[in-house]
Amino acid sequence: MNNLSVVQQIAVWALPVLFAITVHEVAHGWVAQRLGDPTAMMLGRLTLNPIKHIDPVGTVIVPLLLMVTGGFIFGWAKPVPITWENLKHPKRDMVLVAAAGPGANFVMACFWALIMKLAQFLPDVSPSTQSVAIGLFYMGAAGIRINILLMVLNLLPIPPLDGGRVVAGFLPGPAAWKFSRIEPYGFLILLVLLMTNTLQVILGPPVHLLNTIIFQLFRL
Repeated sequence: MNNLSVVQQIAVWALPVLFAITVHEVAHGWVAQRLGDPTAMMLGRLTLNPIKHIDPVGTVIVPLLLMVTGGFIFGWAKPVPITWENLKHPKRDMVLVAAAGPGANFVMACFWALIMKLAQFLPDVSPSTQSVAIGLFYMGAAGIRINILLMVLNLLPIPPLDGGRVVAGFLPGPAAWKFSRIEPYGFLILLVLLMTNTLQVILGPPVHLLNTIIFQLFRL
């Protein structure tokens, strides 16, 4: 996508980024509701309306800056509130709630792969249909990339990322409590990893592998 202008890149990435982040958060809230916690539903967060989930920094500013500077694109939305005391089996259910976000991103990656596949079959009968096909193809590729990236990023075992909550759920009580004390420093840890290029090194291989699997699976 390096041959696209900044305006074209924004047009291609806007929907995939918004819905990757939105669906991720809705998945957390939906699974929590199914397991006994209606907090997200009561606060109107079980909606695919991106406006309800947008964080001005994480959903808009950070992705735009990363795109313009050529970095790998990621972002975040306002976290869906979960009242863990409402869950039927709090320790086990928090693992399921946390895993729902990355799981939703994988499903979304497959959805965008289908969009790419559809673009390949659109009839090339006029310049307008050709433009639509090219636009959908690029948007599908962006959708796969952002969803796989968010999936792998969120599975890192760093609280408050989903992977950190999954790890905490499998640790015995005292160890889980000690591990969770890392949470106030989680964003700082991510920032250091990003600034030292370590984050890209960690995420690169699994992101490339999963992208390759999806492209082969859908014959793209």
